[in-house]
Amino acid sequence: MPSMAKTFREWNPEQSVMFPATVLDLVEPGDLVHFMRNLVMEQLDLSEILGQYQEERGYPPMHPVMMTALLLYSYCQGIYSSRRIARACKQRVDYMALTGMQKPDFRTINLFRQRHLKALGGLFEQVLRLCQKAGLVKLGHVALDGTRIQANASKLKSLTYKRMKRAEQELAAEVQGWFEKADRIDREEDERYGADRRGDELPDWVADKQKRLEKIRQAKAELEAEARQKAADGPDPNKTGHKPKPRGVPEEKAQKNFTDSESRVMKAGDGFIQGYNAQAAVDADHQVIVAELVTNEGSDTHQMVPLLNQIRKNLGRQTREVSADSAYGATLNLKRLRQRRIRGYVATNPKHKNGGWVQQMRQRLSKGGHRSRYRLRKQTVEPVFGHIKFARGFRQFLLRGIDKVGGEWSLLCTAHNVLKLAAATG
Repeated sequence: MPSMAKTFREWNPEQSVMFPATVLDLVEPGDLVHFMRNLVMEQLDLSEILGQYQEERGYPPMHPVMMTALLLYSYCQGIYSSRRIARACKQRVDYMALTGMQKPDFRTINLFRQRHLKALGGLFEQVLRLCQKAGLVKLGHVALDGTRIQANASKLKSLTYKRMKRAEQELAAEVQGWFEKADRIDREEDERYGADRRGDELPDWVADKQKRLEKIRQAKAELEAEARQKAADGPDPNKTGHKPKPRGVPEEKAQKNFTDSESRVMKAGDGFIQGYNAQAAVDADHQVIVAELVTNEGSDTHQMVPLLNQIRKNLGRQTREVSADSAYGATLNLKRLRQRRIRGYVATNPKHKNGGWVQQMRQRLSKGGHRSRYRLRKQTVEPVFGHIKFARGFRQFLLRGIDKVGGEWSLLCTAHNVLKLAAATG
């Protein structure tokens, strides 16, 4: 090696230290890792998760408190895949500090998330209460909105009820035709294939079509069952607009997805997606999420009341003001705001009936002009969705089914509030 005038610090990766540092010393004192460890060990009640481990026999599992911290920390870091989380445990110093050098594999991480998803989602309310205690929640003004997020399914795997009926008939006739042909030439095939085969085995192409036929029949039956249930329940009194009497038969345009049957085709910013409608109510003071839910309805109209109910449940009182875009501007919602003594700033559109409630809201927004409290909506809730979908990279749900997707969304919202809490108290 040529001689150099500049002197460098010695570099010897194999050199040992006299007093080995603890793994926590590998990260800076103000790192989020320390906050996360203290949060799950000292401030969160994890008894619902811990209570599921009663069996003394068998190999000891990973500590549930550590696994909870690992998932929450990963969602704060924008890492959601169980494989990526497992890899981070082996490669990243902050993860090593969090887990105490333990290295759960991706199956362990995925099974823990699936097993305790409901309890993990329940941490949202606990973290929100901590935010309230820290003075981050004022409930002076809350903005509502929804964002469409891709399901773990493709819209190409969906069929309408009309197409299901036609495809069922076509596939059933094709498969049945093969069976009839096989029966006619049974003796010929027995000679051709030998004595060890019946001669009526399904070829691959028939087996695939028969499997598809079974899926279509299952999806068709689910749509019919849902239609019968709606007919039995009658019109929903909490829904606005025209409410036709359920007929007990699916609409011809009703769709069902074969991969995630509870997801729906929805209009998103860049076209249509197979997804879910994730809702959030955000406090304007520090952009803390105070209520959240997931629905497979493409419209936001019917989500205002459930969000308001959840605010009261989570925090023990109601907000003073609410802002929302025109998707929430139906008459029933405006009436509910008045009944709850909440001052609303809700946009309306020409499709809404020009009744007293709608007209009063239009006048309120018009009178305020660019200084109207409605302006708080865009700067309150939209940045939260931006942070979740772009800054932390959550663009598609990993799990399937509305209950599991709801648990995922709760975890995301909890992680968002954890970061707010850490920034304010760290």
